[in-house]
Amino acid sequence: MIKKLITTILIIISVFSFGQNELENSKIYVLNIKQEIGPASWRHTQKAFENANKLNSDLIIIHMNTYGGLVDAADSIRTKILNSKIPVYVFIDNNAASAGALISIACDSIYMRSGARIGAATVVTQDGSKAPDKYQAYMRATMRATAESKGADTIINGKDTIIKWFRDPLIAEAMVDESIVVTGIVDSTKILTFTTEEAIKNNYCEGKAESLKDLLSNLGYKDYEITKYEPDTIEQFIDFLINPIFHGLLIMLIVGGIYFELQTPGVGFPLAAAILAAILYFAPLYVEGMAENWEIIIFVFGIILIGLEVFVIPGFGIAGIVGISLAITGLTLSMVDNVVFDYGDISFTLKVLVKAFMTVIIALISSFVLSIYFSKKVLVGTMLNKYVLNKSQDIKDGYISSSISNKLTSKTGESLTDLRPSGKVMIEDEMFDAIAAYGYINKGEKIKVTKHESAQIYVVKIDD
Repeated sequence: MIKKLITTILIIISVFSFGQNELENSKIYVLNIKQEIGPASWRHTQKAFENANKLNSDLIIIHMNTYGGLVDAADSIRTKILNSKIPVYVFIDNNAASAGALISIACDSIYMRSGARIGAATVVTQDGSKAPDKYQAYMRATMRATAESKGADTIINGKDTIIKWFRDPLIAEAMVDESIVVTGIVDSTKILTFTTEEAIKNNYCEGKAESLKDLLSNLGYKDYEITKYEPDTIEQFIDFLINPIFHGLLIMLIVGGIYFELQTPGVGFPLAAAILAAILYFAPLYVEGMAENWEIIIFVFGIILIGLEVFVIPGFGIAGIVGISLAITGLTLSMVDNVVFDYGDISFTLKVLVKAFMTVIIALISSFVLSIYFSKKVLVGTMLNKYVLNKSQDIKDGYISSSISNKLTSKTGESLTDLRPSGKVMIEDEMFDAIAAYGYINKGEKIKVTKHESAQIYVVKIDD
C-alpha cells in the first residue's frame, strides 16, 4: 500500500512538471473496431499497432462498438494489447459485448459513452445457442486472467492478507457464467452486463465521454495529432472476398466455368474464369489462416481426378466420384477456422462443418442448374457461337440413324482413329463414329460391328 502511495505521488509530480508539454504535443492513434470481431479485425489490429509504433504514438485508442465475434480473434487482439509498449485506451461508443468485453478489459483504461454497455461474454455457437461448459470454462479463465493483469493492492489486516484487485476478476467471470455470484452486483441467474454508470462504480470504467474529442479533452490532451487506421485497397478487397455470400458466388463461378469449358472445348475463357475464381476463393482464406495447405491440395487433387475421368478414363466411375468428394471436402474445410478450441466436442464441430458444407452444396447445385439453363442463352447468338456444335449431322460425316446402324451389324471394316473408347471407323468405304465394345482399338486395326444401341454402333477388334 505504501509502495503504491509513493508511486502515485511521483506520478502526480511528473504530470505537473512535464505532463503539460507532453499532452500538448501528443500523437494519438485511433483504431476502429465497429464490426464483428474476426480474422479481419485481428489483421487490422496488427497493422494498426505496427503503424502506431512507427509513428512513435503516445496513445492508442480503440473506438469500439461491437456485439462480439470469434473468441480466438479476440484473444489474439487481447494479447497484442497486453504486450503493447504504448498505452491502450478503449472508448466504448455503444456496445462492448462478448469478445468486445474481453478486448476492453485488456486495455489500460476504459471509457464509455452514456448509455453504453459492457459484458455478456458467454461463448455461443454459430447458430446462437450456448456452447458447452468446456468452452465457457476457457472463456472464464481468459477473462479472469485479463482482469488480473491490471494489478491489485495487497492489504495487511492483522493476520489476514487481503488482495484488492483494480478490476475484480470475479466480475469478469460473471460476465461469462450466470452461475457466478458477485455479492451486491449480480445473483446466480443472470449474465453480468454493466451500464456506463455501473461500470464506473465497479472500477470497470475510468470515466464517461460522449466522443473521442470529449475523451481527449477530459484526459487533458491539447494540440494533439490524431491518426486513424484506414484499411488500404488490398485490405478492403480481402475483407470483401472473405464474405460468406461471395464465397458461394465464387463456388458457382468455379463450377460454371468448368461446365462451360466442357461444353466448348478449346475456348479457354471459361476454364480461366474457373481458375481465377478458385484463386480468389482460397487466397484470402489462406491469408486469414483459415485455409491450410493440405485443404487446398485436396481440392486441386480432386479437380485433377475429375479431369482424368472426363478426358482420359472411359465412363464415369471411382476416379470421378473420389474427385468430386475431394473437391467438395477442400472447399468445405477451407471455410472452417482451424484455430478453434480443441476439446473434442463432436456436436459443436459438426454444426460448424454442416454450415460450411451446406454453403458449398447449395452453391454447387445452383451453379449446375444455372449453367444448364444459361448455356444456350450465353453461347448461341454471341461471339462464342462459332464454338457451339450447331451443324446438321450428315451421314457423309459419319452420323447414322438407328435403321442404318441395324444394317451394319456383323459388318467388318478398319479403324481410322484410335478408339479409346470412341473414334471413327471405315466400313464399306463410308466413315462412321463407333465405340469399342471393350478395351482399346488402335488406328488401322480390323474391326467388326457387334451391335447398335441408341443410334450408336459398337465394334470389336478382329484378327487378320
